[in-house]
Formats: sequence, structure tokens, C-alpha cells
Amino acid sequence: MTLFRALAAPLAVLALALPAQADKLPLAELSRYLNALTTAEAEFTQINADGTIATGTIRISRPGKVRFEYAPPDRSLVMSDGQQVAIFDPKSNQPPEQYPLRRTPLNLILAPKVDLDTAKMVVAHREDGPATRVTAQDPEHPEYGSIDMVFTADPTELRQWVITDDSGNQTTLILGEMRKGGQFAGNQFDIVVEAKRRGVPVADR
Repeated sequence: MTLFRALAAPLAVLALALPAQADKLPLAELSRYLNALTTAEAEFTQINADGTIATGTIRISRPGKVRFEYAPPDRSLVMSDGQQVAIFDPKSNQPPEQYPLRRTPLNLILAPKVDLDTAKMVVAHREDGPATRVTAQDPEHPEYGSIDMVFTADPTELRQWVITDDSGNQTTLILGEMRKGGQFAGNQFDIVVEAKRRGVPVADR
């Protein structure tokens, strides 16, 4: 599966004007934060495996929905409707590639209830300078890949993540300031609607 091949990168350095060291945030606090994150929007910077950089806007509507919209002139789009993740390639007239959300590491933070204390879900939990870094995977299917999340404190905030997919490809996403609590139109996360808007067919599921 090449779900996040277009989003692959080594972990970027978190550049924040914060103290050099901070106490590790508890997993219970990080779970509380993720469960409280119902809707959010932020600008992002993405560093690809080949060293190129892309920017865009991410919209999150938990549970299950996310939209990565790239800045013009790039018309690429990655979105989840809560069940499937679709990758729209603007250079192709083919249906978007689709994969079950449950088979991707993104499902770990988009799930209806996040509990990082679940046995064997968190494989690393450590201080990283001013931040807390947590690496999580599906305990029943570690072969699906992992997500490495970076949080800062006071208040707790998700700053970036790195997704490693089942092929070993990595995705680094550095988040700008999150705007929380807004509302998004439902068609922002509708794969069929997006396919029609782009004039491409959509495969039956």
C-alpha cells in the first residue's frame, strides 16, 4: 500500500521558543486532548521523502474525518469520509485511490474514542526537549504502521506527527496554529462529491 507515499519524510525538527526541557505529558492527558478535539483547522507544512516541501490546509472533524488540501497550484487532495481514505491525483482522470481508514495509522487519532493507555498501543513515550513524543500503533495490527506524535504543554497541543505506513514510508506533517470548534460542510469529507466536482469517476466500495 502506498497511501502516504506522497507525504513521506524524515522527522522535522520542532522549532518552538520554549524551555529546553519539560515534564513528559501523561498518556491520560494526551488521550483527553485528542478526544476533546472535535473539529480543527490548521495550515501545514509537509516535507517529502525526496526533500521537496508542500503546504496546505488540514481540516479535522472527529470521529473519522480529515481533509488535506494542498496550496495552489497543487490540486492534490487526501481525505477521509470516516470509513475510507481517498487520494485524488490531479494528473489522473482515474478514480481516487482508496484504502480503509482502519488500516492506516491516522485511525489512531481519528477514532471515536482515543485511549493511549490501551495495552501495547503506545510503543514509545518520552520527553523530547520542550515536547512530549508518543509513538502509537494498532496493537492488533502493528503491520498497519505507526504514528509518532509531538505535543507541547500549557496548554496541551498537537504540533506535528510522522506517519510510517506498512511499507516503511514516512510522512511528516508540521502543524500551524489550530483553530478549533468551527463547523465544516459535510461535503468537505464526501469522496463521491469531490470526485464529481473534479470530473473523475469514483470506484464502487
